[in-house]
Amino acid sequence: MTVTLKQLENIPEAYPDAPSGLSTAAAALADVAWARIEAYTSHRYSERSVVWIVEGPGEWSPPLQPATITRAEIFAAGYYEDVDLEPTAFDGVWLTGAGPYRFTATVGDDDADIPAAVTEAVKRLAEYLAQDPGTAGAASERVDVTDIESVSVSRSPSWMARALQNSGAADLLRGYR
Repeated sequence: MTVTLKQLENIPEAYPDAPSGLSTAAAALADVAWARIEAYTSHRYSERSVVWIVEGPGEWSPPLQPATITRAEIFAAGYYEDVDLEPTAFDGVWLTGAGPYRFTATVGDDDADIPAAVTEAVKRLAEYLAQDPGTAGAASERVDVTDIESVSVSRSPSWMARALQNSGAADLLRGYR
């Protein structure tokens, strides 16, 4: 059985463009939304390099997609040396020994079409993040209009941490986890 011990993923040079139809505040936060969505899913929409350290034996497939493995190495006699591996039917490779193995790859595709569900998730998350922090994620709000106006907002302490769920973006991304 293979185990991915470590994943070292670089930050992309640029995220995809902000979807059309965003408010000005949300458009300014589009890269933040893309970063959170890519951290939540196994798909990457902008190209970057990644290195995985994996122990074998068995079949191993890259946990991020789309991935192109550019180098495979095995640790032997105190250093990594290149190794040729057999591909498997499930877009992975067969590791014959315990390793550890080091895979260098490029993940993401700058030219790929972005699914409509992902674009909508970016829109929802960016708009949610752009909301006035006084009302975003509010569980209840009370306004007393008397001689002196009073406003009370009750919000969960985790309102920003749960932005993917609260905005509805997470539901759209289920197929991309």
